[in-house]
Amino acid sequence: MKCISLDYGADEPLLLEVDDDALVAECRGPEGVAGEAARQLVLAACSETESGPPLESHVVPGDRVAIGLAADAPQAAEVVAAVATRLVAAGVDAADITVLRAPPLEPLGYGAREQAEGVPAIGGATVFDPAIEPQTSYMAADEAGRPIHLARALVDADVVVSLGQWGWDAAFGGRSFEGELWPTFSRRSCREEIVRSLATRGRRAIDAWMVSNQEAIWQLGVCANLRLVAGRGDTLAGAAFGLPDAAARRARKLAAGWRPTVPAATMLTIASLSNPRGGTAMLLRAVAAAARVTHPTGTVCVASRLAERPGVIFSRWREGAPLDALVREAVGTGDQSLITDAFQTRFFARALGDRRLVLLSDLDEATVEELELGFAAMPEVVERLAHRAESVAVLAEADRMLPRVV
Repeated sequence: MKCISLDYGADEPLLLEVDDDALVAECRGPEGVAGEAARQLVLAACSETESGPPLESHVVPGDRVAIGLAADAPQAAEVVAAVATRLVAAGVDAADITVLRAPPLEPLGYGAREQAEGVPAIGGATVFDPAIEPQTSYMAADEAGRPIHLARALVDADVVVSLGQWGWDAAFGGRSFEGELWPTFSRRSCREEIVRSLATRGRRAIDAWMVSNQEAIWQLGVCANLRLVAGRGDTLAGAAFGLPDAAARRARKLAAGWRPTVPAATMLTIASLSNPRGGTAMLLRAVAAAARVTHPTGTVCVASRLAERPGVIFSRWREGAPLDALVREAVGTGDQSLITDAFQTRFFARALGDRRLVLLSDLDEATVEELELGFAAMPEVVERLAHRAESVAVLAEADRMLPRVV
């Protein structure tokens, strides 16, 4: 027997005893660094030339610089401090550096944990509010004729340094809006339109929005792009600096540790969340990741401290109502909360399929059973599942993963 410890946000971790012959894979993300080590990692990344000129080459003395900080960037305080150090060394006055923080894209499961509380103010600091339209400026129209708006503080700056996380999103087949300037720094109506499109068109909607993101970056003229790769437990595993496409390609390589391989589909996959109290959107990402390595008739078990009850569309779907009709009804109401619920439910249904889902969470038994899901009343229930299963995979912080069977 092998004993696996899995932290899920409780005082004591799960202790999973799995027969050696039954354990197919134990998957954990890459180890990262924190504090001063994270700062040094970023300082080094900003000086590399593999993905473009170093940060100092993008500015001259007298430039007004805006650092666009997407929510939930790992080790955000250390990262911003490192970037500011490089800018000041290049002759930029600290008073001319503004840190613009964006709220999380929570309906998509990004930024469910805010980590930027200790970010240094430098010359100026402000939180972008997508609901205040005068805080944005019109940039252009995309191929579909939709207007592209971005935060005015970014548009008015002489130089923009884009700073955000790069990650996988299993619900979207690996693609992700995470850490992008757009739609992160666009209007609330843009965020809502993306969710509406995903609800009505599913994955087919993603390509058009990715093109719009590229158009926004081009119109803004962003050349200085820092993409961060999270490590286990809110650490920083990697940083790639350079031109947008080059930095993204480099970050993709650095994030390979979050794309583990599993030799065979399992009958049971046990997953945890990077934020144990994350909501439905984060649960969706974890289930989508776990389902990729779970047999179509197998069981996915998510261990967390989830307390957010899924919405009415999700509940009605689990009760047997036709999903397509529910989505059309939700979109027809124009109620953004229902549309978000419909989007999440549509992608949840696609990911889960006919697999059974068992939850160890802070939701009460009646709620879980009303959703036609398996209820784990205590950790011992999950531990027994693992002990008895004929094949098991364990995914720590599954919402960050894009595992695959090989």
